[in-house]
Amino acid sequence: MAARRRVAPEPRLAAGLRLLVLDVDGVMTDGALYFGARGEQLKVFHVRDGHGIKLVQAAGIQVAVISGRKSAAVAKRCRDLGIRHVFQGIDNKSRALDTLLKRLKLTGPQLACIGDDTPDIPVFARAAFAVAVADAHPLARAAAHRITTLPGGRGAVREVCDWLLDARSRA
Repeated sequence: MAARRRVAPEPRLAAGLRLLVLDVDGVMTDGALYFGARGEQLKVFHVRDGHGIKLVQAAGIQVAVISGRKSAAVAKRCRDLGIRHVFQGIDNKSRALDTLLKRLKLTGPQLACIGDDTPDIPVFARAAFAVAVADAHPLARAAAHRITTLPGGRGAVREVCDWLLDARSRA
């Protein structure tokens, strides 16, 4: 069963995806919280994840971030990657997703998402393709359609981007 869960989506499903929603801590980062001497938050992002994000955007899939925490580093990273839809400090990710889908005139069957913990599960439930990173909480892994082989912040986002692009090329 685990091997089946680590594969790309069906080409027909991937062809219909128009939006990839990402969590940040534990997905775009390794989930560790780093603080400088003055209390500033520091984040570490994987360069291959960023390249994967740019590749899916070039293929016509919009990318958005919905994060429970708020960070200037995340805002900067998203600007650098051309991610225009950034929701930070969000307690209710499903409500933020409603706003985003309405703004973009999209529906759940056009949605893919990547998460790592229980706050992501309501988004998973609404997505056509929900992915948990390899080191996600067990409840998030159980709710996902697929599980990456790589952990969050260590190339998991790129892995999913590659799955999407590969499946689209076969559609």
